[in-house]
Amino acid sequence: MKQPLIHPKSSEGDAQLQKLIEFYEETLGFCPNSIKTMHIRPRIAYAFIEMNKAVMENQGRVTSALKRLIGYISSHAAGCRYCQAHTIRAAERYGAEETQLENIWSYRTHDAFSEAERAALDFALASSQIPNAVTDEVAENLRKYWNEGEIVEMLGVIALFGYLNRWNDSMGTEMESPAVESGEKYLKSDGWNVGKHKY
Repeated sequence: MKQPLIHPKSSEGDAQLQKLIEFYEETLGFCPNSIKTMHIRPRIAYAFIEMNKAVMENQGRVTSALKRLIGYISSHAAGCRYCQAHTIRAAERYGAEETQLENIWSYRTHDAFSEAERAALDFALASSQIPNAVTDEVAENLRKYWNEGEIVEMLGVIALFGYLNRWNDSMGTEMESPAVESGEKYLKSDGWNVGKHKY
C-alpha cells in the first residue's frame, strides 16, 4: 500500500483520545496507531478497549505473558506483521522469558515451554487458521492442562487478535518505531519484516 487506508486521528486537543493514549503508554510504552484510527468513531475505540481489558484480565493460571504469546501465534497464523510485533513486545513487557521470546517458533520442542504452554499455543495456531483447524485431538490436549474458564480466556485472546489482524492488515496501519524494534529483535531471524506497515 502507498499509504494507510485511513490516517490515525491526531490527539491534539482531544482529551478523550489522550486518555486512551495514556492507557497504552502504560501497557505497551506507546499508543498504537490502530487505536487512533478506531477513535475516528470513538465508540468503536472504547468498545475495543473494554473488550481488551476483559480478555487480558487474569482469572486463572493463564499468565499475562502467555496471553501475549498466544496473541503472537494467532497473529502469525493470520499473517499480520503489525500485530506480530505488538504481541512479541507486549510479551516481553509482561514477563515472558527471553528464551521463550527468542524461540517462540520452537515451542513444540524447546525446553523453555511447558506441556501446558505447548497445548495452549497449538490451540492458538489451530484456531487462527482458515478454515479452522481445531480438532478433537487439539481440544483434548488443551483440556488436559487447562480448565473451562482458562480456555475461554485463551479463546478471548485469539478472537480479539482476529479482529486486530483484520483491522491492521486491511487498514495498512503504520507500524510505530518501538514495535519495529521488538519485531527486529525477536522475529527477524524467522523472516519477519515490517511489510506493508511502513511509509
